[in-house]
Amino acid sequence: MTADIAKGPILGQRHLQIFLLFLSITVNYIAKFNAGVAVVAMTNAETTNPNFPEYDWDEMQKSFILSSFFWGYFVTQFPGGYLCRRFGAKITMFISTIGSALAALLIPFTVDWGGWQVYCGIRVIQGLFQGLLFPCIHAHLAAWCPVEERNRLGALANTGIECGTVLAMFLGGIIAASSMGWPGISYVSCAVGVFWCILWLIFAANTPRESKLISEVELNYIETSKNALKEMDVKETPKKIPVPWKAIMTSWPFWALLVARSAQSWGFSTLQAEIPSYMNGVLGMDMKSNAMFSALPYFTMWCMSYVYLILSDILLQRKVLTLNGVRKTFNSLAFWVPAIGLIAVGFVGEDQQTLAIVLMTANVGINAGSTIGSALNTIDLSPNHAGILMGIVNTSANFIPILTPLLVGLIVKNEEDRTEWQIVFAISAIVFGLGNLFYIVFGSTQLQPWDDENFLKSSQETQNEDCPTEKKSIENKEKY
Repeated sequence: MTADIAKGPILGQRHLQIFLLFLSITVNYIAKFNAGVAVVAMTNAETTNPNFPEYDWDEMQKSFILSSFFWGYFVTQFPGGYLCRRFGAKITMFISTIGSALAALLIPFTVDWGGWQVYCGIRVIQGLFQGLLFPCIHAHLAAWCPVEERNRLGALANTGIECGTVLAMFLGGIIAASSMGWPGISYVSCAVGVFWCILWLIFAANTPRESKLISEVELNYIETSKNALKEMDVKETPKKIPVPWKAIMTSWPFWALLVARSAQSWGFSTLQAEIPSYMNGVLGMDMKSNAMFSALPYFTMWCMSYVYLILSDILLQRKVLTLNGVRKTFNSLAFWVPAIGLIAVGFVGEDQQTLAIVLMTANVGINAGSTIGSALNTIDLSPNHAGILMGIVNTSANFIPILTPLLVGLIVKNEEDRTEWQIVFAISAIVFGLGNLFYIVFGSTQLQPWDDENFLKSSQETQNEDCPTEKKSIENKEKY
């Protein structure tokens, strides 16, 4: 009989850090997606509060506004991983969120004279700031989560994605219709961002050892957990643990993760952006102007994320599946079921609108399993380099939502032509299917050898032993 491990308080500092990460994702996703509601209110004041200015922007200009965020977002993913290693997650995430929040405040004061172009520029700036966020979140999870709780705590933090998306749609509409009008969307977005920044500066710590509030028991539990980061100041990490670029870039598990997350981005961008357009053009349903229809899939996704979380905990605790089995099983559900659903949506008739809504909602909801399936895999492969891995993976994943609308534009010449849309859905289904298959074959949850802080040093010593001439040359250099 094994003794119980002392873990500290039931709700300790590690849980507070996870809650702060959840709030961080929530407030940033509110800022990320509230433009969809704001643009509708700004171009059709009668649907909200007619006492505020209305702008005559065409569909192309509105599309530029909505997509411009991603122009900046994918650019700073990789720098986000580097800055997190250099300065720590605390300061980098603060800069990311405060920058995005203050940029949102500019919108009501600049659109009158700058038009849709200045709105695009502000959205690009917001994207640049928010691109720093997720590499830091994964590095922070790696620093604070004991390996036994990593799956649960990481998934809990990531439920902020669905929460923020739902709140952006629901609250955005309520605020736009209130006395604050559409400018209130920017004011509230800024306020919640600044409020989170205050909480973060007070309670966040880069590592458990830096925290002044953590108990000795909880500190020992985190630091002695298998695969936890060594006891070191996070600011010293880059000096002690150089990035093994060659090993990462020649690692099949890393490429499996990259392919899976890119496939997820392709498929989800189709679910998110293209199905509403299809349902409008082919089925005659204006999903975008109906707040309930717009938010329902994401509310379902939010609920399903907790279903997946509870189910994964049960499977792991009862040892029905290993972590590797859970990751690949959930990822398969999240990819292959929506792949089939995408094809099915393309055959729904105009007299089956309810079925179309059910299929769309189910596809998005089931896709929530991709968080546990592959999104957290960066921490499995390398806690020490989780931020760097996330930066690389997210750069690829967030470049794809820029490409998919262009492909749709090449294929779909007539929005009312069902056959053209079926081609779009078939391509996305194939990407979903092959992306997950690659992940099943080559993906892994094993800690990679290149995570070791002495990996490069050990590799160099091995090369020297294999090459006596080079070893002698090095020894001669050290002598002089």
